[in-house]
Amino acid sequence: MSAPTKKGYIRPLDIRHGRVDMSHGAGGRASAQLIEELFQAALANEWLAQGNDGAAFAIPVGARMVMATDAHVVSPLFFPGGDLGSLAVHGTINDVAMCGARPLYLSASFILEEGFPLAELKRVVDAMAAAAREAGVPVITGDTKVVEQGKGDGVFISTTGIGVVPAGVDVSGANARPGNVVLLSGTIGDHGVAVMSQRESLEFETTIESDSAALHGLVANMLAAAPGGVRVLRDPTRGGLATTLNEIARQSGVGMLLEEAAIPVKPQVDAACELLGLDPLYVANEGKLVAVCAPEAAEAVLAAMRAHPHGTAAARIGSVTEDPHHFVQMATRFGGRRVVDWLSGEQLPRIC
Repeated sequence: MSAPTKKGYIRPLDIRHGRVDMSHGAGGRASAQLIEELFQAALANEWLAQGNDGAAFAIPVGARMVMATDAHVVSPLFFPGGDLGSLAVHGTINDVAMCGARPLYLSASFILEEGFPLAELKRVVDAMAAAAREAGVPVITGDTKVVEQGKGDGVFISTTGIGVVPAGVDVSGANARPGNVVLLSGTIGDHGVAVMSQRESLEFETTIESDSAALHGLVANMLAAAPGGVRVLRDPTRGGLATTLNEIARQSGVGMLLEEAAIPVKPQVDAACELLGLDPLYVANEGKLVAVCAPEAAEAVLAAMRAHPHGTAAARIGSVTEDPHHFVQMATRFGGRRVVDWLSGEQLPRIC
């Protein structure tokens, strides 16, 4: 005969063997238990501890605020160099940072599929917590929903970030001008190829890892190195470098001329792209940025990038031109030119 239990008692979560069920999204005791024993335990901070439906926080007087939101649906959930949890933190922090802002806080919304293993969910949340702590940007509020089995794909995460723009900073995709210099913080294609290789169980002689990283520290150093010199910042995620530069060219009403030989690509990524029939210019990145700078500031900004761990392979890859058609062109290694057009369709689904 089993020992009597108190009314309303729920056993502790069985993280090792348990699975998400519909009661975890019903708003009752099971929901509260999931939040307290899994989410709050991993993401613990003073705002979450208050248990409110939102979070109140102070902002600097007169500051310009930036808010960015992103949804993360990568498949597989875990890949060399990263995972869905850390990606959800890095992606939104980077969107805030690309506006020239210092990220302050994050919110997170989870959509869980019934039957998803709690052990896998804990891995995702622990990775998110570690990424937030390392970046110094806490997750201060959130939400959880559960959908019936077959109506989701394990777990989706949406994150929103809030940041503050330092005085004197004016960074926008509309600020590129003819004569400006285009800088890239490092090698392209790492993230997309890492995810694809894991998804398709491809093996290469050297492991290709995602470049997923929070870039706000790199951005802060760049802005400090040449006040007023950085005109545009953008992280080349979906659609890769080519699509990002086309976006900037259209937004600013300019053209661009790139130097193919100057764009850094790791040999193993280049080889993998050739094998898979991909163009590295269109493959997603999660830890790289593009900067358009005033010509007189370019060398100082490039030096600041190379001095930071996330910018050691930074390079000057081209310049902004006057072009009524807003074409992005590339000077090839063979001495010719070609148009680097927008991505047509999708090369890699479920990449970020």
